[in-house]
Parts: sequence; structure tokens; C-alpha cells
Amino acid sequence: MLCGRTNVNKFLVEEQRRNPALAGDFSMLISDIVRSCKAIAQGVSRGSLADVLGDAGQENVQGEAQKKLDVLANQAFIRHCEWGGHLAAMASEEMEDIYPIPSENLRGRYLLVFDPLDGSSNIDVNLSVGSIFSVLRCPEHVGDGGPGVADFLQPGSSQVAAGYALYGPSTMLVLTVGNGTHGFTLDRNIGEFLLTHPNLRISPETREFAINASNERFWEPPIQRYVSECLAGQGGVRGKDFNMRWVASMVAEVHRILMRGGVFMYPRDSKDLSKPGRLRLMYEANPMALIVAQAGGLASTGGERIVDVQPTSLHQRVPVVLGSRDEVERIERYHREHATGEDQPFRSPLFSTRTLFRDD
Repeated sequence: MLCGRTNVNKFLVEEQRRNPALAGDFSMLISDIVRSCKAIAQGVSRGSLADVLGDAGQENVQGEAQKKLDVLANQAFIRHCEWGGHLAAMASEEMEDIYPIPSENLRGRYLLVFDPLDGSSNIDVNLSVGSIFSVLRCPEHVGDGGPGVADFLQPGSSQVAAGYALYGPSTMLVLTVGNGTHGFTLDRNIGEFLLTHPNLRISPETREFAINASNERFWEPPIQRYVSECLAGQGGVRGKDFNMRWVASMVAEVHRILMRGGVFMYPRDSKDLSKPGRLRLMYEANPMALIVAQAGGLASTGGERIVDVQPTSLHQRVPVVLGSRDEVERIERYHREHATGEDQPFRSPLFSTRTLFRDD
């Protein structure tokens, strides 16, 4: 591949030659997704000039206030992807139920899952936001009525492709079709995403982590242990200094990790015990897990690999730890040690406090 001269379509043609299972309509589907991201990038770049900033005056299925761009980005994905005949249905973080392909359009063999605008709370202050997507195969048993919710509930290991678009100083598309993770930059002069970062690799070691430190008091003990060790720096058990980052946009966090390594954590906490995690398995965790794994990193809930989690609902949430392999494995080990009590200090009964008087 000629770095900087290969556009997404040429890249997909070459990947299809390597993997015949990626049928011709697959590349057309990715092209539709790319057009969606270009349209969203245009809206993000115009901001107040196009009157797309601020709240939309309604809530999404997650109970979160929708931004105007959340709604417009969701519409962009639907408008560009529903008519091509490549999809059987779509599911969006912004919609409670799946979106079936209209009966007047051809129905394809794939399912599309997406978060149309990740990190939208950043948009009003002009910080980086992005879109995340995942492509699944539609089960063959689906009848004339079209796929249902159960057909979407596939583990992350079943993904055909995953990617994200980052709307920052430059617009980038990061994509994996199961053969490495590759980055494309939008050349606005010709309107094409060109390959600029082939075969991205995440360093197994890092001195950088990302977490929302304001929730420290709610974290589980393994996460508190890991972060406290990092903050202790050279004088602590890790013997080196760490930097801490937090952008409040998963796309931006993962992109930084792909570029220079690091670990991202959005762990389970006790702030809201009704939620086993904060990030959505289908729309955020699974696609990012595949992207990171294809770049040599790891993605885990702390207890198991994210791509092995069997989804039980469209909007299921999970804890997320992803990035540099060595750090993710360390955090997994801390979770195992906490589960078995190995992380507790040893207390000998010979030196316990003794008394003739009992509290009971």
C-alpha cells in the first residue's frame, strides 16, 4: 500500500482479495458509513455557524440530554446507510429499539450498530468528539419479518468490522476488518479519507493512564490499588512516574492510546449500583475492543475479555479497561487477587488484639 495515496475504497478492495468472505456489498456498506462520517464532520466543523450546538430539548433512551448534533449525527447514519441494500437493520445508542430497513428498500446481509456522536458533552466547548460503529453479520435464519433484537446480541468476537471517526484538528477514520488496525485522514481538498497510519500498534508498556479521578471514592478496590500505585511514581512499587489524562470522549482516549500507548479505564463503581458499568457494550466497548486488540492491545471488563461477553440487551453497560497489554493484564490480576483475598495484608492470629470482654 502507498501510505497517503490509498483511499478507503482501494484499501477495502485489497482486503477483500485477502479475505473472500468480505463480499462485494461489504465494501459498499463501509463506503456508506464513511459518507455518514463525512457529513457529521461537516456539521461539527461548522458549529455555531450552522446552529447545531446546544441541547435538542429531549432525552435519549439512556436518560441523557441529547445535543442537537446527537440527533443530526443519528439521522446522518440512517440517511446514508438505509437505502443501499447492504443492511438488514441498524441499532443506535440514541434509539431505544432497532431500526429496520424500510420495506421499499432492499435488505442486505449485515447489521450496523453505532454511537453517532461519542463525547457530545464536549461539542459546546469545541473539544474532540467522534462516531463509533460495528458491523455484524445478520443470522441466516432471519425470515421475511426481518431481524429482531436477539439477532443483534452477538459477542464482540463475531464482529466483521469496527471503526471510529475522530472529529478533531483533522478528521480521521480508524478501521479494522480483522487484519490489523489502520488510520485514514480526510483530505478535504478531494473529499477522500487517505491511508496515513497503516498497521497501528499499541506499545505493551506505558507510563500514561486515563480515568475520571472525580469518581475515586466509588471505584472498586483493584482500580483504587492500580491508580494509587501509578500516582506514587518513582518512590512507589511501580518505580516510575505516570501521567494521567481525561478527555471525556472515548474516541479521543482510544485514539491517543493508538498513537502513543496508554490505558483507559471506565470501571464499575458504587455511584449507581443499578449499572454494572458506564459504557455500552454494543455501541462503544465491543467496537473499541476489536480495534485495540487488532493493534496488539487488550480490552477487558477486569474479569473477562470484552469481546467474550455475551450481550443480553441492546443497551447493556459494562466496565471497560483497555489499552497497553501489560497494564491491562496487571489490572486483571488485581481483580483476581481481590476476588481471592490475596490483596489483603496478612494478619497473624498470634498478634491479634486479645480481650476477655466480647462486644456481643
